[in-house]
Amino acid sequence: MIVSRLGGVRIGELTEVRAARPEAVAEAAARRVRLPALPDRPMIIAADHPARGALAAGGDPVAMADRRDLLERLCTALERPGVDGVLGTPDVIEDLTLLGVLDGRLAIGSMNRGGLAGTAFEIDDRFTAYDADAVAASRLDGGKMLLRIDDADPATARTLEACGRAVTGLAGHRLMAMVEPFVAHRVDGRIRNLLTPEAMIRAVSVASGLGATSAYTWLKVPVVPGMERVVAATTLPLLLLGGDIGDDPRAVLDGWRRALRLPGVRGLVAGRSLLYPPDGDVRAAVDAAVALL
Repeated sequence: MIVSRLGGVRIGELTEVRAARPEAVAEAAARRVRLPALPDRPMIIAADHPARGALAAGGDPVAMADRRDLLERLCTALERPGVDGVLGTPDVIEDLTLLGVLDGRLAIGSMNRGGLAGTAFEIDDRFTAYDADAVAASRLDGGKMLLRIDDADPATARTLEACGRAVTGLAGHRLMAMVEPFVAHRVDGRIRNLLTPEAMIRAVSVASGLGATSAYTWLKVPVVPGMERVVAATTLPLLLLGGDIGDDPRAVLDGWRRALRLPGVRGLVAGRSLLYPPDGDVRAAVDAAVALL
């Protein structure tokens, strides 16, 4: 299937447009119709995994490697009623902007992708994509950053400092700073996030205090046991992290449903779980998630 949108280009034409008319990216961004305000219960599709080298989904180690297939899935998801926007790195956001599918949708720029998955320097999560000024200049609606706190890795301090600067910079433009915090450690040389209530309470507490102001900060958090205690650790708005849905979508949906009832939980940001569902039906997966909101 080749996706075409009024005012946009076809997926098969993206490379030609980029090669022959690179200025078309900025022109399309300038034309994009933005939402006047954040929705009350935002539903956002995440697609910033490839830039960190994280291509696996649903047991396939390279599921997200085919860019045309990923864009097809994103376009399908963005068509569904109740989907408010997308989270991505510049390459993905710009492809979708050229396709003309982001009018009237949120576009959140992913900022720190330097902590490549599986590397020795993964905790040193440098800002290699958008910075706050670029998010504003690209007419995006906010910026997202990943913050993993590893007590045994000194690189955590650099990532903390960079995230603090980004929160301050985005607030200066009156744009959402979406912070995704975890406490992490290495197991057999690989980074693993601690998904206990105590670990998430600590991560949320640290992330809430980043930057010169928290006025525009939202937190993106996973559903963990004792979610009530995690939510009680901050007054900042929370968005649920989708993650990989695994082999039991109903259990994941039930967890989201329960968490969305808690005060402070405002919406959902899900990527691989909806774009690469076990049965391959993107429309049905997205609709089931939207129904929870």
